[in-house]
Amino acid sequence: MVSPSEVTTSQAESVLADKDTAAKDTAAKDVAAEDLPTVGSGRDDVPRIVPRRRVGRWLAAAGALLVFAMVLNSVVRNPAFQWGVVGRYFTTSAVLDGLLLTLWLTGAVMVLGFLLGTPLAVMRLSGNPVLRTLSWGYVWIFRSTPLLVQLLFWFNIGALYPTLGLGIPFGPEFVTVKTVNLFGPTLTAVIGLTLHEAAYAAEVVRGGVLSVESGQTEAAQALGLSRTRTLRRIVIPQAMRSIVPTAGNMLIGTLKGTSIVSVLAVHDLLYSVQLVYNQTYQVIPLLMVATLWYIAVTTVLSAGQFYVERYYARGNARELPPTPLQRLRGQFAAVRTRLRAATAADARPATGGDR
Repeated sequence: MVSPSEVTTSQAESVLADKDTAAKDTAAKDVAAEDLPTVGSGRDDVPRIVPRRRVGRWLAAAGALLVFAMVLNSVVRNPAFQWGVVGRYFTTSAVLDGLLLTLWLTGAVMVLGFLLGTPLAVMRLSGNPVLRTLSWGYVWIFRSTPLLVQLLFWFNIGALYPTLGLGIPFGPEFVTVKTVNLFGPTLTAVIGLTLHEAAYAAEVVRGGVLSVESGQTEAAQALGLSRTRTLRRIVIPQAMRSIVPTAGNMLIGTLKGTSIVSVLAVHDLLYSVQLVYNQTYQVIPLLMVATLWYIAVTTVLSAGQFYVERYYARGNARELPPTPLQRLRGQFAAVRTRLRAATAADARPATGGDR
């Protein structure tokens, strides 16, 4: 038998041991709490994630900027460019008239080229072997011949055909006209450029049509749609996603390619500049005038191409690419967020310390 006094003593020793253990646990928690960051102590509440330092990328960027600065300095400070002369002739009436003719040629050639190239693409995709062969032959001939050769050929068409007539084959002609009076320099340029661009436009449209899944056409046929309506309402709208980027490159290429009509004495931008520097002998600054105008127009066309591509990407992309204005706003928002975070970190009261 255990006496009541012994039970009381053992209980007392157990209580004292529990108190001692609790005191040690409390002391250990206090020591650990001193090592942890506390709110308002000037330390971050969460551990910071430090991004990886890409030294090679920064060195490459610095080298690229250095090369760009050297090239820009050589262009701006080179007296041979004669920037004062460039500014004086940049908006003269002769240069602006040439620019307007260049823009008109570009627009007319692109519209006529795709109006002719689209039927050629349809013929190329046709099941009729005659139409398919004729379309292939047209594309083969005009893509195989240099553009300058084609323009010179059409400019001298009068040597092959002094007159052109309309009538019955191998029979009488009802209307005849002399080619010398019909084909002037500007019309020759439009015809030559249009026939050349139509061959490339046909391939662009054909590639866009072939990019559409065959299931779309099969579904349209199952619904009873005609082949023409299927092509016009289903295939072409989806093919525009593939057509627009290449067509935009063709447009820019046509804008620059119109400079070749200067060999026909067409008063485009380059020919107008040539007329000026043939009188003033200021070749370099006048060529810079033409170059700057080509760069300006190409920049505008590139921006328009971006928005057209973005429009036709609505049904394909889950999220449309941000516009330059949206991207700029996002960058400004990120900078403001970083500034606010830095300001809040500096404004925290440093109340922590040794305990």
